[in-house]
Order: sequence, then C-alpha cells, then structure tokens
Amino acid sequence: IGHPEIFPLLLTAKTQKNFNCRADEDVTEENCFKCIKKEDIIQDLKTRANTSDFHPLKKVILEYPGEELLVVFDPKFQYGQNFYIVASEEAKENLLKLSATAEETEENGEETLEVHKAWVSLGSEKEVEEESLKERDTKIKYKISRVRRKFGAPITFTDKNASDDKDSYAECTCYEDNTFSIKMLERDVGVQTIPRVRETSTQTKWTYPKNASTQYCTRQLSNEAKAETLSSETLKEFLTAVQIRMEIALQQNEIMDVFFDDWKALAEDEGGGKPDVYLKAYQSFTDVQYLKNRTISCIRWHPTIYGIIALSATDQPSYEEQVNLSNKSLLHQSVILLLSFFDPICLQLVLKAPEDIYCFQFSPSNPNIIAGGCVDGQVVLWDISKHEEKLQSAKPVADEITDSEGELTAVVIEVIQGPPPMQVQQSSTEPPLVRYCAASSIPYSNKKPATDIQWLPYNSEDDQKGGTSENRDENYLQLVTCSPDCSILFWDIPSIEHRQKFLSEKIKEEKRSYIPSDTDEDLDLSWKPLIKINLRERDTSTEYGPSRISLRELQYRYKTSGKAKSLSALRSPIKESPYTEIGASSSKNLEVLENISTNFFVGNEDGEVVYSVWKVKTDTNSKKPHSQKYTLHTETINTLQNSPFFKDIFLSIGGQKFAIWKEGVTNGPILQSSCSAGRYTAGQWSLTRPGVFFIGRDNGNIDIWDLVKKTHEPSHFQNISKSIITFISPSSASAEQHFLAVSDDLGVLHILEICQTLCHPSSNE
Repeated sequence: IGHPEIFPLLLTAKTQKNFNCRADEDVTEENCFKCIKKEDIIQDLKTRANTSDFHPLKKVILEYPGEELLVVFDPKFQYGQNFYIVASEEAKENLLKLSATAEETEENGEETLEVHKAWVSLGSEKEVEEESLKERDTKIKYKISRVRRKFGAPITFTDKNASDDKDSYAECTCYEDNTFSIKMLERDVGVQTIPRVRETSTQTKWTYPKNASTQYCTRQLSNEAKAETLSSETLKEFLTAVQIRMEIALQQNEIMDVFFDDWKALAEDEGGGKPDVYLKAYQSFTDVQYLKNRTISCIRWHPTIYGIIALSATDQPSYEEQVNLSNKSLLHQSVILLLSFFDPICLQLVLKAPEDIYCFQFSPSNPNIIAGGCVDGQVVLWDISKHEEKLQSAKPVADEITDSEGELTAVVIEVIQGPPPMQVQQSSTEPPLVRYCAASSIPYSNKKPATDIQWLPYNSEDDQKGGTSENRDENYLQLVTCSPDCSILFWDIPSIEHRQKFLSEKIKEEKRSYIPSDTDEDLDLSWKPLIKINLRERDTSTEYGPSRISLRELQYRYKTSGKAKSLSALRSPIKESPYTEIGASSSKNLEVLENISTNFFVGNEDGEVVYSVWKVKTDTNSKKPHSQKYTLHTETINTLQNSPFFKDIFLSIGGQKFAIWKEGVTNGPILQSSCSAGRYTAGQWSLTRPGVFFIGRDNGNIDIWDLVKKTHEPSHFQNISKSIITFISPSSASAEQHFLAVSDDLGVLHILEICQTLCHPSSNE
C-alpha cells in the first residue's frame, strides 16, 4: 500500500545462482540492490516457461520501458517475499540515489547536526520545586539513655496488648461531618405517553349484482379467404420483417438454456460472503467405571437405530507394563459400551470381552451382530438381537427398562440439551451385561493386536428359474482382520439361524443344570481362520506389519462336502460351539466367485502403503501376494479409508502427512499434504460431501479440509479437547442433521453437530 511500483517476488536458489543474486553472498542487507537485464529475464521466461520464478510478473516485465530492472533483496520480508522488483524508472533512480547518498555519508564520516528549539517555560518548574524535599532550619534531636548497670546486659523484647496501656496508643474514631452532608431532594413524578387517536369512517357504494355470460366461437375462413390472405402483400411484408429476429431467437434457444438460473449458480460459486463453518458441541459422555484412565480406541454408530453409538476403550500402559505383560492391571473390565443420545447418563448395553477391544464393526447385513478384534489378536462375536427392543425404546421420557434378571423398573431420565457438563451419575438400574457368543482360537489368531476388521457381504446365487436364492447350509466368508504380525486373516461364519438355535438349546441346557448364563467356561475356542495372507517379500525377508486395510467388495462361498450337517450334529456335544466345523475346514473347498476384485491396500507400522493383488490357489493354505509399496508417511498409518462416493479413491493418514490415492495410478498419490507442525492421529471422509474430510491432531484440534476451496491448508480448524484425538466417526441422522463423534485420550466422547455448509455439496462438487 502506497508503493504501486513495487512487486514482491520469490526467487529460488537456482534462479539466484543463474542471475548472480544469491542471498547473503551476492546481495546482503546493506548492499541489497541488483540490476538485471530485461533481455536475460525474457530469455529465462522463454526457456523455463511456467516454471520460471518471473512468470507471475511476466506482464509487468514485458511492459517495463527500461533495459535493466532493479531487483532488491528483502531479508525482512517487508513486502511478503525474499525479493521485490521496482517497475518504474523514477522509483529505480530514487532508490539508487538514496543508496549512493548513504554510502557517501558513511565514507566522509559526516555527522548530522540536530537542531533543537529553545525551551519555553510553562510553569512546570514551580511544581518540581514544591515537590522537592527541603531540610528544616532546626532539626529535632532525640537522646536515649540507659542505666549504667544495664550496659552489656542481654536485651529481651516482650509483647503486650495495646488496650492495657491507655497512653501507648491514640484511637481515631470516625464521626459524621455535617460539612459534607448534602440533603437529596426527591420528587415522585409519573409520565405516560399514549398515541393520538382519531375516529374516521368510510362507506363504499354497493351495486346490485347481475348475472352475465359471454360465448365465443372460432372464426372460420373460407378457402378463398385463406388463399387471398396467404398471397397478400401484407403477410409477405410481415414475414420479411420478423424473419431475422425469429432466426436469432431460435439460435439462442439452441445455444444456451433459457431456464438456467444464473443467480443461483453465481451464489454457489461465489458465495457472496464467507460462509459459517463450525462444529457445534451437542453432547459429551464419559464413565468413571469403564473409561477412567483409559483411551477410547474405536467408535461406531448403529446402522439402523437413531441415537445409538458404541465405543471401546483400551488401557494406557506405562513402559514397564508394556515390557512385562504379566503386570497387567485387572482394575478395568474389557467391554464395549452402547449409549443413547436420549439417555447419555445411563448405559444401554455393556458387551463383555475377553481382552480390550482395539476395533469392532456392526454387521451390514444384520446390525445385531458385532465383530471385534482384541489386543491379543482374538476375534470375538456378539449377538444383541435380544436387546434390540431396548435400544429402539430409548427415549427422553419415562421408559420401562428390562434388566438382566427380567425385572421391570421405571426410570425417569432428564435429557440435558446442548453440551452438558461431563458428570457421571449412578442409576438405579444397571445396564444389561451381554456375553460374547464366539471367540477365535488363540493359537490360530493374530499374534499381535487385531488393528482393523472389515465385514464382507453375503453372496446370492441365481437359480435355474432366474430368481435369486441363498443356500442356508453354506458357510460365508464375512470377516477380514489384519495385524502387525504381517498377516491378513479371512474368517467364515455359519448362518445366523444355526447360531441362534444353538444358543437357545445351550441356554435351555444351562437352566436344566442350574449353570449361570454369564459364565465363560463352556465357550468353545476352536474357531479358526479360513485363509491367511502373509505380507512378506518373495526374495528378501522384508515384512509388512499392516495396521489398516482397505479392500474392494470381496465375496467368497465355502461349500461343505456332502450333505449339510443337521442342527443336532451342530449341537452335540452341548459344550461345543457351532464354529467347531470351521476349525476343521480347509481352503481346498473354497470357490472363487467370478468377476471379483482381488486388489486391496494396507497401511503398515512403517508408514508405507502396500498395494497387493492376490489370487487364491487351491494347492496351499498360505497365499503370497504380489505387493507394490509406496513410502510416504513417517509413522504408523492410523487411517486408510475408501471414499464413500468413489470406489477407487481412498485416504491415508499417518504421522505428519495425509495423502489421497487412486487405484490404477502407480506413480504415487494424486494429492499429498506438506509436513504439519503436529501429528495427525485420526481421520474420516464426510458422508455427504465428496471433497470434505476431517482430520484429528495430537493437540486436540479437528482440521476440516474442503478440497473445493483449498488444497494446501485446511479451510477451518476447531479445538475439541486438551488431549490427543484418537478416533473420528461421522453419522447422517437425517437430511438436515449430521453428527461427528470424536474421542480423545482422556476417555471422553464428544458428539458434535456438523453445520449445514459442510453437509450440502455444490452442484458440480
């Protein structure tokens, strides 16, 4: 501002070397001027084109009248860059003259004389004289004497009450001074204003209504009249006059859409003003019994029931506890908690687990089935179908809640609107405790924590009549888990019908033998994976420890040999689980479905993204995929997620970077971020806008990236917590209400409401 002839310019090290204007070598803060020929700059623009550092000022350089341009080194970034160009001859000469004058002054050693005005007294010396300290003419002297016999004796000091001796102190009591007492005169006055009222009247003249009707018919012309009109000169003149205008109107209708709303499109592109982007606090939740001193590891929204959200937590072990696993604390129970918006104080369900749950997922085909991965590598299943009515009946009114013993208790719950304080209150009714219905065999499970778990959908088979039928006697491959032990496991699960019947028979048997249904002693641990993939290099011993997996829609069908086993065979003996059949299965009976993609991506602990293409071979149980790795992140990848709008686009987050990848592009990501100041700890795509995603940071902030507006920095950020963000999960409750669940390292779950700007995409997004 104030210098229109100055244009800031960023010169890289290569350009500085080419034009002999290297910072702190050829040009310094004292000698900051460098004249460069205009022809050399034009030649650099022709050679390097858009990559030239002078390209942003190409028009200014070409219009410059002189032969040499003055380039000035700006070490303090006064104009925003490390150099700036002077685009006028007059300003160039002035700057060079000032520089020459300053150099001559330094060489001659001349000193500038400062001219001071004469001091004019305004009376301040009198005030200084009054405030100055002056000695008295006669000084007061005090003489203190002591009896000679007390010379050299020790001195003892004592305390006494001042009220005992009247002469030892003087009391200054307060009194009322009539000089400063002013009588206040008050007057009570009432004032009322009323509008001015005027009465008027109006009368309209009323006429008598009459019934009237009009009838018309088309005008019929005879053939002679039609021929005369068509051959008349008046019609020919009219057609000649309007022909050009009609042709232009028809062409315009073909060229552009006359019904297109330009004003609405302008509002979408420009926006008029800066829109409000924010995340509004909706609710906060924590629990002293289950979440104290624990980290929330995973959050999932219930797929079909509004307001139900599930979360799992893991311990925060110290370094000694990580080294010596035998010292594991037994104060916390390993559970998955289900809670409701309408009752944030009381838990709805508590799912018991053998170990802490690192990740879990609701089944997309049956939301009552939940699969989880433990920190010891086990895979666990829960069936909450018996408690589905309880979850659906959670409302902000007095409800009847059924506890684990079958008793009905009425509980009145008051829902706190807005962001309530994080308080935990004890309810008179304990939440139902649901035991897991199946757990995998520990020797055949992952050797390290199951860091990611994915559900695969059922496959339907066409019958001869053209319809679609599903074979209930087949086992379906439904689960995929990955672990840092360099393995990816595929698990098949029997039909839900077999498992429910098995559990019902099991409960009946327990009631007959008076065995409590909450014990885990009779749980069968013979569930084994169907397929195991080892992520290792073929020629070297390099291993990839996957922490996240992203795959296309995989579908496999496992057929049992011979006739399907009966339910009695599945239930005998009663202590065995229906998953015993899976433990003895082999991948030799596995059939690969046609037109199924076998490509998948994994992110490992070293920050590498591995793209693997594998095909099932029936002669071996262990599959060795052909892998292709990309090294971009510096730390463990914590997020690897497909875009909900594009099947071949996915997001990877780890360390201080994030990247967006496209399947089929083998030379790297299509978009990657620069290194941030802190670490990215979690992330998630938006469910309603293709160009928006959310990233959690280690300082408790949430970065909102809108690729339509900016790709080099987040469009908005907001602080959510004082601790590390551990997980993010969005949900679309309705077309007008969208939520974002965010958890932190302190065991607190934050429910945020997403603003409308981040929910409604533009027309061409």
